[in-house]
Amino acid sequence: MNRFNNSVAVVTGAGSGIGRQLAIQLAQAGANLALADITPDQLKETAYLISQTSSVRVFTKVFDVADQAAVYDFADEVKNEYGEINLLINNAGVALGSGPLWTTSVDDFKWLMGINFYGVLSGTKAFFPLLEKASWGHIVNISSIFGIISVPTQAAYNASKFAVRGMTDALRQELEIAGSSISCTTVHPGGIKTNIARSGRFVDDGSSASLEKRDEAIANFDKLARTTAETAAEKILYAVVKNKRRLLIGADAKLMDILQRLFPIHYGAILKRVLGSSVEF
Repeated sequence: MNRFNNSVAVVTGAGSGIGRQLAIQLAQAGANLALADITPDQLKETAYLISQTSSVRVFTKVFDVADQAAVYDFADEVKNEYGEINLLINNAGVALGSGPLWTTSVDDFKWLMGINFYGVLSGTKAFFPLLEKASWGHIVNISSIFGIISVPTQAAYNASKFAVRGMTDALRQELEIAGSSISCTTVHPGGIKTNIARSGRFVDDGSSASLEKRDEAIANFDKLARTTAETAAEKILYAVVKNKRRLLIGADAKLMDILQRLFPIHYGAILKRVLGSSVEF
């Protein structure tokens, strides 16, 4: 963790969950920070928690990563604040509960892709010049185990996380070919104890059945979420230090990855038999 001392790290989605834990642990390791989130109160709380245990510099900005202009404005402000950065963690993301593909609207797809994929793409592009200025640079893009396997009712989420995986894996190869001082890691968390399910968007038709479906989805997520955000953050930072190409977080993610490798066509049927309806969240 000495690698992060006196470095500059940018973390999106820093108001809660993995993003908050990343910010706290980076501060403890001596990194100066540029933190972003869409929720002002949560971002303010993250900065306050850091101030209680660390004297590092913390710059915060409230905006939506789906707003490309706002992402580039953030990068300009970070440039003015620090000049360069060493670490970019594109962590901001959302969930969508909408049922099968034929009931998921194109607008819902666009909303989710705007945050989960285009937010990551914009962050990577906007901060790349600042990473190039530093003696070392690393990009961490958060995909999901749903960027490796697909499950029912999650076509939009799967699409966004597969896109993050594909983009980041290609970028890693391009950086290696170019002999760049920048590297990158794709992260595939399994069930992490965060508020992503509760804060996600659910298609609600106003019926009691719709509300029950939402409550069931949250309960299923809580049941499957075994890894704490703190542990996830620790593993992500360790992966940066070790320059890992890919990181799976959680026994569930590792199991699903193995199933996909062994049974690339039939893993869905196997998961359905093992997990039953809980796979649909």
